[in-house]
Amino acid sequence: MSVIVRDLSKSFGHQTAVDHLGFSAKQGEILGFLGPNGAGKTTTMKMICGFLKLDGGSIEVCGMDVATQPIQSRARIGYLPENNPLYKDMYVREFLQFFGLLCKTARLSQRIDQLIEATGLGNEQDKLIGSLSKGYRQRVGLCQALINDPEVLILDEPTSGLDPNQLVGIRQLIRRIGREKTLIFSSHIMQEVQALCDRVIILSKGRLVADAPIAQLMHLRGSGLCIFVEFTQAVPDEFFAGISGITRLERLGISSFRLHCVAGADPRDAVFQKAATTMLSIRELREEKSSVEDVFNLLTSEQSDVGPV
Repeated sequence: MSVIVRDLSKSFGHQTAVDHLGFSAKQGEILGFLGPNGAGKTTTMKMICGFLKLDGGSIEVCGMDVATQPIQSRARIGYLPENNPLYKDMYVREFLQFFGLLCKTARLSQRIDQLIEATGLGNEQDKLIGSLSKGYRQRVGLCQALINDPEVLILDEPTSGLDPNQLVGIRQLIRRIGREKTLIFSSHIMQEVQALCDRVIILSKGRLVADAPIAQLMHLRGSGLCIFVEFTQAVPDEFFAGISGITRLERLGISSFRLHCVAGADPRDAVFQKAATTMLSIRELREEKSSVEDVFNLLTSEQSDVGPV
């Protein structure tokens, strides 16, 4: 494992930001790091990077203990914080040269050429950073984080504020990087997480409430099927009376419904047969898949009583 977090804790005064957190991340994996504001995501990332002192527990990065081997562990990490601090009065290549020298990057000019090509900054490399769009500034920040060719890359809200075209470019770049490095990716954009991540960790109030592959997470919403049905004409709620397995009926329109079902039940055949016997036509009848957003809301809502998964 490239990153191993054990029993991690951090408090600020009387407020507990991270509460006995544990997880791991391996090479070639894009790990989604989710949680509502104040859940402890950024605090955890800063502790992994060595910017904040641990109150309890331990963190290993590529076999190096963050507390006792801070220099060695930091040398293996690339970090792009949410606010992406850049020297806007420097030129792109000049900026990367400066940070490469600080990191003592071997064959620096060659490394900068590789990063500029990989991030599509070729036409922007001789421009002032302050003149670039936000999308290109994010690419410069990624180059800075990657300048020392780290084994672990930590990205805190890297797609925040980007337009749809910029999102596509950054998403493709993150996916390419994630094939060869350990990548921890924090975002509030659930569609991005679902599209990019292999595995997802969800925090709530500093505690781990989910750690599962995306495919497994998709089946967490409740424990039964969720069925969408649409008829070709208006249908009363009473149509579903007597059909077993439906725990909750949700009307979406005059002819469409969402059926929440008990675990193990699949009432689609019964719905179809009843529609046929009552001379009703069904336009669509399908299972609805959970999204990351559904699971996130389920696990982090104030009323949630779902245990860790």
